[in-house]
Amino acid sequence: MSPLDLLKINVNDHTEKKNGLTYLSWAWAWAEALKADPKVNFKVEMFDGTPLMPIGGTFMVWVTVTMFDKPVTCMLPVLDYRNKPISTPNSFDVNTSIMRCLVKAIAMHGLGMYIYAGEDTPPDTEEVKPVTLMPIVDGLTAEMEVNTHNEDDNKKLFADSMIHYTNICHDIKGLNSYWKANQAQLDALKVSHPDLYSQVRNRFAEIKKQLSEKPSE
Repeated sequence: MSPLDLLKINVNDHTEKKNGLTYLSWAWAWAEALKADPKVNFKVEMFDGTPLMPIGGTFMVWVTVTMFDKPVTCMLPVLDYRNKPISTPNSFDVNTSIMRCLVKAIAMHGLGMYIYAGEDTPPDTEEVKPVTLMPIVDGLTAEMEVNTHNEDDNKKLFADSMIHYTNICHDIKGLNSYWKANQAQLDALKVSHPDLYSQVRNRFAEIKKQLSEKPSE
């Protein structure tokens, strides 16, 4: 099975609608990922011993899913039931966000990606149109949803997260790898919010220059 095959899978029988939003079960998504690639694995990124990255008094979680020998890292804010970032998340909030982020990363490999595009069914042709992915938001029992109402906030969170990553990156290889892993969202950001894209691009260029000039240890 290939990413193109995953793009064509209809996940509708495994979704739940709540308050006009669509959710996909993380358990079913992971089972399908295992069928597609028995070597699939995921990693919850850690920051000083915690899965939470602090950003402006709130927090993000990060999950890397490796399928078909390709790692893809996604981030997700820890949100409350109103889709607002939480300043003091509890263990349930963190766990919920991690599992949502897992499904988002699987979607980046193809499974259920059409939900993020606001489509009702997967593409039925060999030529798959590119879509804009957005961070997954609220939901307690399901892990994937589309929310078009907070796009500006979502884009800002994504840009801030990309910039924040440069503060913990220690080599050019990691910097380039992270940029490529988020290429789809960066391309979408360039079109919808060119000012934010420029901020991210300039920051990555600045850090890349600093790392290239850093003396070898």
